[in-house]
Amino acid sequence: MIGGMRLSIWPSAGQSFAGVLEAARHAADTGWDGVHFADHFMPNGESGAVLECGSVVAALAAAVPRIEITTLVYGMTYRHPAVLANMAATVDHISGGRFRLGVGAGWQINEHEQYGIELPPVKQRIDRFVEGLLAIKGLLTQPRTTLHGEYYQLIDAECDPKPLRDPLPILIGAKGEKRMLRIVAEHADAWNTWGVPAHIAQKSAVLDEHCAAIGRDPGSIARTAQALTVVDGSIPDGLTAPVIGGSIAALKDAIAEYESLGLDELIIPDGLLGGGPTRLKAMDTLRDLVHA
Repeated sequence: MIGGMRLSIWPSAGQSFAGVLEAARHAADTGWDGVHFADHFMPNGESGAVLECGSVVAALAAAVPRIEITTLVYGMTYRHPAVLANMAATVDHISGGRFRLGVGAGWQINEHEQYGIELPPVKQRIDRFVEGLLAIKGLLTQPRTTLHGEYYQLIDAECDPKPLRDPLPILIGAKGEKRMLRIVAEHADAWNTWGVPAHIAQKSAVLDEHCAAIGRDPGSIARTAQALTVVDGSIPDGLTAPVIGGSIAALKDAIAEYESLGLDELIIPDGLLGGGPTRLKAMDTLRDLVHA
């Protein structure tokens, strides 16, 4: 890390692997800190090609040097926690100890419907997520793990080899203030959500309150966030996700706001950065602004 706030690229899963690899390698070669990859099987509410996350992060671990690799985030509804623990440990070995396991409770309706995978009501989904976290943490850190849960049962279960990173950091994607941010306070090494600076500041303050309630140092949880990013141009109409930039001055101001609220890592989705040399130039501009 060159500056105080880490900078990571998030290549879209809807592009070719060659495109993902180009962005990740450029990030590694030019001073970025990480690369993230989403875990979905199709676009939300529509059709389209999407690369599978577990396969991609394993490939990036082998093909891209230096930078940290993070899943943003594995859905617990369609990935059994014991399988996830073994996947995470293996990718960490492939990368030489550069993997961070990002997990979430699951949410996207169409992939569950099309594949016949249950998407439980929110309370049940979160209850199951907590059990899954207990299973993952036990498997990654203990020689054997037994868990007699309502949703998961492990019997003297092993996960071998263990990750090279000790402990392997766990990132939780969460925005719900009552339960999910409490779970972050209890279990996560890093927290992630979408948002412009003001939104992240508000959610981060709630996380601080949960940390205080359980006696945890809030500084022990890395704060990470992303927004669609326009480096130098017009912001497209009709965007529903948070967006920053539009001009270099506006982008610089947003980055300064994130830094002032104590954000540990800014994640840049590449969807509005353009393609080919345009994308690489935009990445260089972002690196210079963050790591000035």
